[in-house]
Amino acid sequence: MLLEVNDITVADEARALQARYGNLEPMDVIELSVDHLFNEEIAVVSSFGADSAVMLHMIAQVDRATPVLFLETGKHFPATLRYRDQLIAELGMTDVHDIHPLKQSLKDEDPFGALSMTNKDRCCYIRKVEPMARAVAPYRAWMTGRKQFQASTRTALPVFESVGARIRINPLAHWTSADLKAYMAEHDLPPHPLVAEGYRSIGCMPCTLPVKDGEDDRAGRWAGSDKTECGIHLTGLTDELSNISLTDSSL
Repeated sequence: MLLEVNDITVADEARALQARYGNLEPMDVIELSVDHLFNEEIAVVSSFGADSAVMLHMIAQVDRATPVLFLETGKHFPATLRYRDQLIAELGMTDVHDIHPLKQSLKDEDPFGALSMTNKDRCCYIRKVEPMARAVAPYRAWMTGRKQFQASTRTALPVFESVGARIRINPLAHWTSADLKAYMAEHDLPPHPLVAEGYRSIGCMPCTLPVKDGEDDRAGRWAGSDKTECGIHLTGLTDELSNISLTDSSL
């Protein structure tokens, strides 16, 4: 269904949703979003990272057929890919999509797979931002696992926010590290194997390091550079989505 509203209207909608539902518990946010607000026009984007099991478990309790979008950058730790397969099987998720970079983009701009060493922003654009835009384009809304405590750049993160003509939902925005650990223990969820090695935020292998005590959870991402986000949560995604129709379902 084509969303016949402009970006200003969607921004107003996101603010209204935040004001009314922004203080709900994560499970209630997920159930409301999946079963009532967006029905079959919502997906979840998961990195199958350090604490991804928490939100995926919640979603599985609501609807195991909720589309799960995984950005298969071609640069993940092998442990992440094994963990992805493990969670999918254990949680019974039935609609998981691996979203790949465009082959032509890799051929033209990263033929040797070393672009992350010379231009991290462009590497993230090719392997994450553009694929992410294609992945979420068919939906009116998508959910992420972002939390306020993860980094200083996320301290004001709302539960509901607008991204161009779409709504992005962060059900776990207000949860702490202790909340996540308690939930995983209560439901006996398997941890990502790299957490035991000091990785608290897990992205692509070339740009992810273990985190030291006292550092932000995301301090190991693009360590030694000024980069703090890959771009899928920044304005570049909005710009990319503006060129893609909401009805384009090509993944």
